[in-house]
Amino acid sequence: YGTSPDRYLGFRVIGSVGIGLLLLWLLGISSLSLLWVVVLTVFGFIIGWMLPLVVVRRQIRLRREQIENELPDLIDLLVVTIEAGLSFPGAMRLASDRVQGPLGQELRLTLQEQNMGLSTEDALRNLYARAETPGIAIFTRSIIQGQALGVSMGHIMRTIAEEMRKRRKAAAEERAQKAPIKMLFPLVFLIFPTMFVVILLPAIIAIAKGL
Repeated sequence: YGTSPDRYLGFRVIGSVGIGLLLLWLLGISSLSLLWVVVLTVFGFIIGWMLPLVVVRRQIRLRREQIENELPDLIDLLVVTIEAGLSFPGAMRLASDRVQGPLGQELRLTLQEQNMGLSTEDALRNLYARAETPGIAIFTRSIIQGQALGVSMGHIMRTIAEEMRKRRKAAAEERAQKAPIKMLFPLVFLIFPTMFVVILLPAIIAIAKGL
């Protein structure tokens, strides 16, 4: 929320022009043909234009991952406060003061929209539009449907908390299953060659001396 669209567009223009001119200068003093200079310079302009977009998309992914990691703690806090007797808006207001990071920012913005006149349903839909993650989708959809059907908010929060724990367990199991595949590259290209050198090199030297 600290970067405006104009500033982002300015970064893209500066990156495109800067990298393009830098490549043009570097290739201009080289021995490449004019065709390669033009092609690589255009490629530099494209890289400079796309680089801020790549950075922004990475920040979006990291922000959504952080929101997903913070969401189970928020649900547990809402369960405790609602069962202690607070209403859902009051529990949200208390949780927004306790929860930090991107999720806390989104909660405070949701409460600000409610104070400006939006209904709880519309504010939660806007929350999902800003932080479009699977956990937020479950959270907002369950609350909206529960309020429409008149279900107890404490029961809804407990159901969501149980679902969040299942999702966290499934995500941990998925990461554990991906670990052997991620370890394959360093094993094959970094660890195995070193082990072969340590184990086989003395034998090769001994054989060479024997021959």
